[in-house]
Amino acid sequence: MRDVQFWIYVIVGIIYLISRVRKKRQAEPVNTPEPKLERRFQQPEPQPVPQKGLTFEELLREITEAKAPVKPEPVLQPKSEYVDYDDDLEEEEQDLEDVSGDYRKKDRAFYDTYEEAKRQAFNRPSLEETVKLQDTDMKFGKFKEFAQEVESNPLNDYLKELKDPDGFKKAFVLSEVLQRRY
Repeated sequence: MRDVQFWIYVIVGIIYLISRVRKKRQAEPVNTPEPKLERRFQQPEPQPVPQKGLTFEELLREITEAKAPVKPEPVLQPKSEYVDYDDDLEEEEQDLEDVSGDYRKKDRAFYDTYEEAKRQAFNRPSLEETVKLQDTDMKFGKFKEFAQEVESNPLNDYLKELKDPDGFKKAFVLSEVLQRRY
């Protein structure tokens, strides 16, 4: 199917190229008038009907010119004067952060608490020193009550016996005993 479509496109392309070359040889240079700027205020002029057949390009041009929307001219508004409000900011700017004083004098209680905690940090034992192995609870079986009980299926027991050769002998003897012929 693709091969057929491909060849159809190739044939159509060749026909198009041949027709363009022939039309260029036959066509005389046609001067098309430029669209006028004041077109929206004037009535469209009737175009003379050419005596010879129109080419595809000429027909397309006529259709697109007829369908082209008329763009309205922008309404000119008076330009507003630009005012720069940043010029007065130098006078109004204030520094909101006070960095002139010493913070130790300002927050003396906070600073004293911090320094005391820092001194005591070297005297206190670390976490590694405080944790001892004796303190760790290492009892096994804490979670036995949460374990799920495995239900034994009697069929699995019989299958296990049948897989074993000795178990098969037992089963055969048992079946003979249970199924009395007499």
